[in-house]
Amino acid sequence: MAITKIHAVKATVSKAVDYITDKEKTEGEFYVSSFATTPQTAQYDFKYALSHTDPDDPNLAYHLIQSFAPGEVSAKEAHEIGTGLADKLLEGRYSYVIATHVDKGHVHNHLIFCAANNIDFKKYHDCKETYRNIRQISDELCEEHNLSVVRENRHLARTYKEWQSSKNGTSWKANLKKDIDKTVKDSRSYDEFLSLMKAKGYEIKDYEFGEGSHKYIGFRAAGQERFIRGREKSLGADYTKERIRERIENPVEHRLEQFRKNDPFAGQIIDTSQEKFQNSPGLKFWAESHNLQEAARVKSLLSGKGIQSLRDLDEHVESLRKQSVAARKNTVALDKELKETKEILYYARQYSENRKYLIGYKNSKDPDAYYRKHDYELHLAWGAKDILKSYGLSPKTINAEEIEESLRQMSEERETLYKTYKSLDEECRELKKLGDELKAYLEPERAEPSREKKVDRVL
Repeated sequence: MAITKIHAVKATVSKAVDYITDKEKTEGEFYVSSFATTPQTAQYDFKYALSHTDPDDPNLAYHLIQSFAPGEVSAKEAHEIGTGLADKLLEGRYSYVIATHVDKGHVHNHLIFCAANNIDFKKYHDCKETYRNIRQISDELCEEHNLSVVRENRHLARTYKEWQSSKNGTSWKANLKKDIDKTVKDSRSYDEFLSLMKAKGYEIKDYEFGEGSHKYIGFRAAGQERFIRGREKSLGADYTKERIRERIENPVEHRLEQFRKNDPFAGQIIDTSQEKFQNSPGLKFWAESHNLQEAARVKSLLSGKGIQSLRDLDEHVESLRKQSVAARKNTVALDKELKETKEILYYARQYSENRKYLIGYKNSKDPDAYYRKHDYELHLAWGAKDILKSYGLSPKTINAEEIEESLRQMSEERETLYKTYKSLDEECRELKKLGDELKAYLEPERAEPSREKKVDRVL
């Protein structure tokens, strides 16, 4: 599980970078990485991109923190996840420095990226939508690494107080819904429901039907200050007075509706041995009919793919899995190459734009005065030159147009590879799911220990 936070850097980039790359926090800077900059040149690289933007905007950079549960992830894996987050979020457009801190009880990442990108120098827009994107990417990466992910409850918006109360079992709304559900099951009529709720200490108003009646029923428990209205937005669709009456008058239909709602059993075989099905003949009949239809659907789908037996299915799934793994490895390898190429292009442009200052410095009659006047541009040129050389490239002969074309081709190849990987992975998951459901229907005894020899079943 990873928690993410982000805030703007408005004062000094160098101090922020120095903090996150502290040697004591990063095992001697072992867990420090960067893109289109270095920790030593970040202030200059960021300043260069920011010089093309609105000077009145105070945001120089953004500081994103990604923290993990204690003991859930190693420093190496956390750094890998953090770098993946930076690359997917910033898409090779923004310079960044990322560091993984290991000095505290829990491992966490610090990402500082320039507020302006290196392509068209537009500023990063920090808002709810971009933060949701950060959360989504972080969650996806955590799932890929088999880490826990916190999912939001999207059914009803609740205040923190209500959520905390619900967790502690003290929420007025939670208790009311629980009492309504219990009383509906115990009631044979709407009037009996009202009587039983009053016997539980509830004051009830606007429960009448017909012309002139109030639209929403209201409940107030003993000691409660205000009434809680039976509205969909407040309690949920099943707690309006109309639905309460329908639930009482048609209990079987209501239970069937609850199972059908949101199609909870779509694409799966239902275990009819569960107590709730054994106690309700209507539900059990519906579930068995559903299972028969689902098994026929699965058989038809598999036959269309040339799969005639469970053994065929297992072999096909394993083949898809291997292809998916290979495509994934190729995608990861190409991502690394793309990242390096984008960085090379960035520094090639930076060197080209500032090379004249190197020439001017070399030919200057007063190098010290020239340096004081152009120290910013000189540091950009020197930094770009060193990084290009680290890739084994000559800064003087590098061709930015050729790199751009290579980058375009690699991007197209990467898109095709990724689509192939996702398609194979999705098909593999779907077939495995279909196979598991069909096996549960054809061979329910597999769920229990058996000494019988396995037999390949023809579909």
